[in-house]
Amino acid sequence: MAEKMDINPILKQVLELGPTVAFFLIYLRIRDESYQIAGTEYSGFIVATLIFVPILLAAMGVLWFLTGKLSRMQIFTAFMVIFFGGLTAWFNDERFFKMKTTLVYGCFSVILGIGLLQGRSYLAFILNEMLPMRDEGWMILTRRLCAAFALLAVANEFVWRTMSTDLWVKIETFGFPIALMAFLMMQFSLLQQYLIEPDQDEDA
Repeated sequence: MAEKMDINPILKQVLELGPTVAFFLIYLRIRDESYQIAGTEYSGFIVATLIFVPILLAAMGVLWFLTGKLSRMQIFTAFMVIFFGGLTAWFNDERFFKMKTTLVYGCFSVILGIGLLQGRSYLAFILNEMLPMRDEGWMILTRRLCAAFALLAVANEFVWRTMSTDLWVKIETFGFPIALMAFLMMQFSLLQQYLIEPDQDEDA
């Protein structure tokens, strides 16, 4: 089979972020509605969750078809969305889907933490080809990202337990991703001294 080619970065971002934005827009449209499905009444939030799952799977399918690969993080996140989306529908309880975010961030923090205890950076294992960096830099970035994921997990617990569903959806869709992206951009600028330039590899 022919090797898949890299796709347009904008299209890639649409496929990766589009399902979450679609969930947000669908929720805004039906949040005040209730629906009878198989004799059970579901809120607009739960119906939006059920619609979100196939949209996410379709986007991931297109991404895999175009690129021939999916990251471990994407696969894990999709599994958690499907699993907790199913629990949300089965128990007719929106709390399961809200807890999903806590567990996703928490699991990322724990996985990175296990690697750190072993003196390794699992982050480097995933991203080293895209971002060549010396081991010291990867360990620093892994420690910081481990703490950031733990903080996001705690923040999600606080938000969904103390604030409205409307506010949680907005923070989940935009707040957490923007905070994480800003954190990563800040770290990469701070860790430039550890980056390995192509000419350094040639001279070595």
